[in-house]
Amino acid sequence: MPHKTAKPAAKATVAKPAAAKPVLAKAPAAKPVAPKAPVAAAPAKAPVAAAKPVVKAAAPAPKVEEKKVVTQRQGFKANEFVVYPAHGVGQILAIEEQEIAGAKLELFVINFIKDKMTLRVPTAKVANVGMRKLSEPALVKKALETLKGRARVKRTMWSRRAQEYEAKINSGDIVAIAEVVRDLYRSESQPEQSYSERQLYEAALDRLSREIAVVQHSTETEAVKEIEGQLAKSPRRNAKAEAADGEGEADAEGDSDETDGDGTTVADEAA
Repeated sequence: MPHKTAKPAAKATVAKPAAAKPVLAKAPAAKPVAPKAPVAAAPAKAPVAAAKPVVKAAAPAPKVEEKKVVTQRQGFKANEFVVYPAHGVGQILAIEEQEIAGAKLELFVINFIKDKMTLRVPTAKVANVGMRKLSEPALVKKALETLKGRARVKRTMWSRRAQEYEAKINSGDIVAIAEVVRDLYRSESQPEQSYSERQLYEAALDRLSREIAVVQHSTETEAVKEIEGQLAKSPRRNAKAEAADGEGEADAEGDSDETDGDGTTVADEAA
């Protein structure tokens, strides 16, 4: 048999030089780092406000002079009772200064308690408006004596007489006011007053009693009783004479008295 040829010897394998692996330099082992203390968070900043407009410093306010307390002007004092012709007796609460239309005015502040009204009167105008002090006791006595006289009534139309009565009431003259009370007074034995007569009588009686009460330091009720006591002393006419005079007055006043019904209660005019 043919000899089997020997298998060729294994080829010498030449070891291929292994590709050099890149040698990585080992990083030095990290040193253990000590844990740092926690850092406190910075506080949040407050929101920045919008820039305010720059305001110029205001000029210093002028010094305000202290008002002097005035207690007397034109002969009138604070807390004094006075007579204001159009409203009667009132009390001066104060004397104050006000600026009106750029002008400074001194004013009397007058309170009318019964009317619940306060009036301011320029101190320079008191003479023009007729404001006066309370009547002296002697003048009050004269007014009371006037009430005892005989009623004096002019034989004219009622409308004209009513105007005269109103003028006397608003004059501020205590004696003139007493004359109105005397002339318009009606006793129980006399005919009743008309509405317009009664209104004027009560207005005059109110003005007179309020002033007498303040002067005599009494109440208005006491003053009214004193006035009515004086009126009761006045000479009254008998009913027959009153009726006759009433007819004459009605003829004299004509249609005006027929409208108001004021011509039947008129006393004789004293000489």
